Amino acid sequence: MEFTAQQIADFLQGRVEGDPAATVNTFAKIEEGRPGALSFLANSHYEHYLYETASSVVLVNNDLKLTGDVKATLVRVPNAYESVARLLQLYDAQKPRRTGVHPLACVAASATVAEGAYVGPFAYIGENARVGKGTQIYPHAVVEERAEVGEDCTLYPGVSVYHDCRVGNRVILHSGCVVGADGFGFAPTPQGYSKIPQIGNVVIEDDVEIGANACVDRSTMGSTRIHSGAKIDNLVQIAHNCEVGSHTVMSSQVGVAGSTKIGQWCMFGGQVGITGHAVIGDRVQSGAQAGIAGSIPEGNKTVLGSPAIDYRQFTRASVVYKKLPEMYRELSALRKEFDALKAQVK
Repeated sequence: MEFTAQQIADFLQGRVEGDPAATVNTFAKIEEGRPGALSFLANSHYEHYLYETASSVVLVNNDLKLTGDVKATLVRVPNAYESVARLLQLYDAQKPRRTGVHPLACVAASATVAEGAYVGPFAYIGENARVGKGTQIYPHAVVEERAEVGEDCTLYPGVSVYHDCRVGNRVILHSGCVVGADGFGFAPTPQGYSKIPQIGNVVIEDDVEIGANACVDRSTMGSTRIHSGAKIDNLVQIAHNCEVGSHTVMSSQVGVAGSTKIGQWCMFGGQVGITGHAVIGDRVQSGAQAGIAGSIPEGNKTVLGSPAIDYRQFTRASVVYKKLPEMYRELSALRKEFDALKAQVK
């Protein structure tokens, strides 16, 4: 499909700067622009590409001040990054969606697959499982006994939704994601470790996205719960009986130990580790590789380091840390001088 700069501006409630009839039919990064492509500029680090890009139309922020000549037509919007996301969502929605159950799929007689859903070859839908309208179940995905998957979800190849788990509407689970594996529960005995049966489930609410090879463990009792709008990256581990608040985001390799409760709108960088039984309040932000060793119930904090501390304190400590070798040499020299003075006094 082809759109003009004016049509794009109207959709985004922006304004055109240049040729309103300029047309685009694809997307391209601004540094790889080509005629007929739409690009965007949201980071000033890439501004120099704006003056040389071959893209026909570029989305820019309203407050951008040009420092050179631009060949492309500009569409000024309040937030270029958010605007290109809206356009990409519109573009993605135009893709045809498959429907029907493939002959090579295995669907139990007692399972329910709603109208407009798709179940690909070698996928498995277990006894009394339910798949909602418009949901796409890709090849080799598994929805086990009594599990429920809502409407307009996407389960990519190799996803496993274990028995009795519940997945809401518009949820995306990427390849290799496992929902409902047993929590890590073992009781030590003189003979070794005795497995504690994990008889709970996982509940994933609406508009959640979970990345490839991420794991959300089922609870010992009750539910491990991921609230609406949460976004979880690849290779994240969420242990049994945890709760992740609405719109919280986690980057790759975050690990959350059991029975931890995390609030809304939190942000965790890559490889953050969170101890078990912690309570993390709303809008806590944590830099990459932080080790959160206890609760932060009051929320609205930014922490760094391991063990994690307030980012301002961490920044000051980092400055000192860099100077430790020099400080050690100075301390050693002072100690020698002190010892020499003590010897003179004697």
